[in-house]
Amino acid sequence: MPSVIAVTGASGRIGGRVAERLAAQGEDVRLLGRNPARLPKIAGARVGPAAAYGDGEAMRTACTGAKTLFLVSAHESRGRVREHMTAVDAAVAAGVERLVYVSFLNAAPDATFTFARDHWHTEEYIRASNLRYTFLRDSFYLDSLPRMAGADGVIRGPGGAGRVSAVAHDDIADSAVGVLLGEGHDSATYDLTGPSAITLAEAADELTLITGRTISYVTESEDEAYASRSVYGAESWEVAGWVTSYEAIASGEMATVSDSVPKLAGHPAQSFAQFLRENPESYAHLIP
Repeated sequence: MPSVIAVTGASGRIGGRVAERLAAQGEDVRLLGRNPARLPKIAGARVGPAAAYGDGEAMRTACTGAKTLFLVSAHESRGRVREHMTAVDAAVAAGVERLVYVSFLNAAPDATFTFARDHWHTEEYIRASNLRYTFLRDSFYLDSLPRMAGADGVIRGPGGAGRVSAVAHDDIADSAVGVLLGEGHDSATYDLTGPSAITLAEAADELTLITGRTISYVTESEDEAYASRSVYGAESWEVAGWVTSYEAIASGEMATVSDSVPKLAGHPAQSFAQFLRENPESYAHLIP
């Protein structure tokens, strides 16, 4: 009998894709989520009990019997690191042997992108556990680039002339499955990126070509970026995350290009142009 692989975030864009691929290959997959009713119906996969990351007892119960845990990072919040730590502790208590964690490119305690710091602290906590582990450090998602453009067709932010090696969800999922079902990945950290790094101006040019509408990029100063986002009424930590995501591009922290996707997934990573051709829904809001 195959060992159980518990997949968190199975109702999301990464966890769901990973679960589908594993189940299609005959793996014993257990879907985990806060609300089991919202989890997808995947042939061959079983739904586990309700389990929120911050509920240690529920996570322990949900992980019991699983040998591997695929841990998709929690939604951004003030307490995200604590939620991750609770989930890791629960996995250890449940007897999980291996954890594959979805982290972020160039995670560091002083990363420009404030949310990337959460990933570094989580990685450190996992390293200190007795679990075998692998970290998948994703770049920004390709589908986030079209969403940066407003209804007026303008991308605004303090990204300067920096570059971003954005990656597709499908490529992340294929790479994750390669790790989950492969050997020799213990204690490894993989950067999952697109095949090249592009500027936001170049992203706007690609969007112009595919939409038939002029899409442009306007560089904001830090003060302008905070001011333009103040209208949403979000908390200060969340606004800081939005602004510093652009500043991480400007600083060069998002320009890393890796060959991990081809090596792990067995096929080339998608470019932004290819992604747009294959995913017209990603830029539908920009069509005149």
